[in-house]
Amino acid sequence: MNKIQTPPFLKKADTIGITAPSFGCTIEPYITRFKDALKQFENLGYKFKIGQTVYKNDGLGISTDPEVAAKELVDFYCDPLVHLIISAGGGELMCETLSHIDFERIKKAPAKWFMGYSDNTNFIFPLVTGCNVKAIYGPNITGFGKPWEETEIQSIELMEGKRNSVSGYELFQMPEDGTEAKAANPLSPYVLSQKKIIKMYPKTLEQASCITFNGVLTGGCLDVLANLAGTSFDFVEEFNRQNEKIIWVLEACDLSPMGIRRAIWQLKEAGWFKKASGFLIGRPLAAWNQNMMGVDQYNAVTDILKPLGLPIFMDVDIGHISPAMPLVMGAHTFVKIQDGNINLTFDLN
Repeated sequence: MNKIQTPPFLKKADTIGITAPSFGCTIEPYITRFKDALKQFENLGYKFKIGQTVYKNDGLGISTDPEVAAKELVDFYCDPLVHLIISAGGGELMCETLSHIDFERIKKAPAKWFMGYSDNTNFIFPLVTGCNVKAIYGPNITGFGKPWEETEIQSIELMEGKRNSVSGYELFQMPEDGTEAKAANPLSPYVLSQKKIIKMYPKTLEQASCITFNGVLTGGCLDVLANLAGTSFDFVEEFNRQNEKIIWVLEACDLSPMGIRRAIWQLKEAGWFKKASGFLIGRPLAAWNQNMMGVDQYNAVTDILKPLGLPIFMDVDIGHISPAMPLVMGAHTFVKIQDGNINLTFDLN
């Protein structure tokens, strides 16, 4: 099995780098949430190095010129005075930033934690699969601009090396509830009203009192992953050779049910799932409760993956419908599903 590097954990008085390889913090509610997040981290004793890209919005779908955004990200990653990087936000076109990231320079630098989600899959996925460095698929910096709940606390404790496992949550918020709450109060906590129910495939899994499996965790935002397949940033063939078992984490943002189905088909036919040991599928944002010509968020996934004969768990607390568990991508992970909840334990050695 390939050894994937665990970066040093964050210590008090360390410096957190904030850069915007995707979207910055230039509109509400992100301006207010960004300021509040900084204040809460500073109260814990941390310092910051904030990149110029964070305050830019002259790019298309990202903060600024992709070459500028890429250089700042690489400079921060290679800066010995920056101990961990948190992305400013998600976005739409970080793939263009990716074209200018110097991964050879990153490979030569000491391993460093990077945290973000959504469009940041463009960096996290090749960092894990191509550079063999673990990363945290968790909140962007503005996600910490609110009263900290389980997601934020778990994320901090992972960064600090104080925990090596996360568990799912009992309730989640509907997307429209979160949007309305932030419009009324940018620092609103989650509006938790819906009971989480993990759906299992094949259905025979529902009869088991406890389900366990393991593998190296990888994946991210399906919108991004399907776009990376077949590009020069697709390192999955070699990653599959190096690892015997892989747990695929997939969650969708803008994709419709049809888009999800096409993307899953694409990755399957590209050979990405040859070493899969199971699938953790997050709640999809745009496709939530949608049906297009008989295709919904469930059969969009299960019909394509069914021939693999592997466990599939859907509506897991992952992705764009909050709250979402922070995940250590690249970590050998032990999954346990029992009594309607999920626990993931990460090997961080």
